[in-house]
Amino acid sequence: MTACRPPATARAYPAPAKLNLMLKIIGRRTDGYHLLETVFTLIDLCDTVYLQTRDDGQIVLHNPQADVSPEQDLTVRAARALQNASGSLKGTDIWLDKVIPVGGGLGGGSSDAATVLLVLNHLWQCRLSRRRLMDIALTLGADVPFFVFGQNAFAQGVGERLSALNLPPQHYVVVHPPVHVSTAHIFQHPRLTRNSQSCIIHGLENNIPHQNDLQAVVTAEYQEVAAALDLLRQYGEAQMTGSGACVFLATKTRHEAENIAQAVSGKYPSFCTSSLSRHPLYDLAVPDGESSSG
Repeated sequence: MTACRPPATARAYPAPAKLNLMLKIIGRRTDGYHLLETVFTLIDLCDTVYLQTRDDGQIVLHNPQADVSPEQDLTVRAARALQNASGSLKGTDIWLDKVIPVGGGLGGGSSDAATVLLVLNHLWQCRLSRRRLMDIALTLGADVPFFVFGQNAFAQGVGERLSALNLPPQHYVVVHPPVHVSTAHIFQHPRLTRNSQSCIIHGLENNIPHQNDLQAVVTAEYQEVAAALDLLRQYGEAQMTGSGACVFLATKTRHEAENIAQAVSGKYPSFCTSSLSRHPLYDLAVPDGESSSG
């Protein structure tokens, strides 16, 4: 964290990362957006978002990232979007403790934004339903609705159509090659697969295909990602999450994940993590149908 630390009066809230256990591109809309099918799982690697409400309506991010202006930061945009949707006159101070690698395909920025939506909806007493918060989340980015949804899920469309999946507990090794993958570049690539066959959700929990349609293009364009995959494949069936750059491997035990992470850490930053069945802040959202403000 930067030298700008939150005061003791600010409360800390978790923002967990995600992995894409499967990612298919099954088509493309007329507006250019790709139609996806993906399996999201939450993992226990978390950023921490510190929030303290204000009465003057101001949204203040006290430790912005070096390459992102405060007004463009997803946490600030999330707070403003909630103000606009709810009509709240409240504001907030925000501090971020970033642990999730930036630009690694783990959804850190999206998760931070979702945590802001969930928490401020509660602190500001907006009482917007989870469904309404997911609608707001979609205006911020395709992954943000999943974190508001708060459960492991099969996602369709551009990522906004979510069906809960009851995934078994799992442990993972995650390796972070030192490159930043341009998601826009990968989705525009002429060699990207865009016609994968659609999944059948029935039975998907126990038979998730090891497939990421972005992986072949990313590994061809970014040799560090290809090298990290080759390294991790010495221990099992590794694959890339999202548009990269992070790659991961499922293991039977946390101890096994720790051992593999230690073994590969001399080459690339790596860590072990475990799945979560629900978002830690899941119960903060107002159930659909109980909203008093939309």
